[in-house]
Amino acid sequence: MSKPVNLNQIRKARTRAADKVQADRNAVTFGLPKSTRQLGEAAKDAGEKHLDQHRLDPKR
Repeated sequence: MSKPVNLNQIRKARTRAADKVQADRNAVTFGLPKSTRQLGEAAKDAGEKHLDQHRLDPKR
């Protein structure tokens, strides 16, 4: 015979796992210092500008 399962513990464990996933996402989004975020944005903008300058159809 199998062991009885406490459904409350399973529900709480599932909720904790979902909360941890959300916390990890927030840590990636909001966990960087402002200077690091600005540096990343500047590099992204420079890359986009470089690609735009080499576009064959400048109207777009």
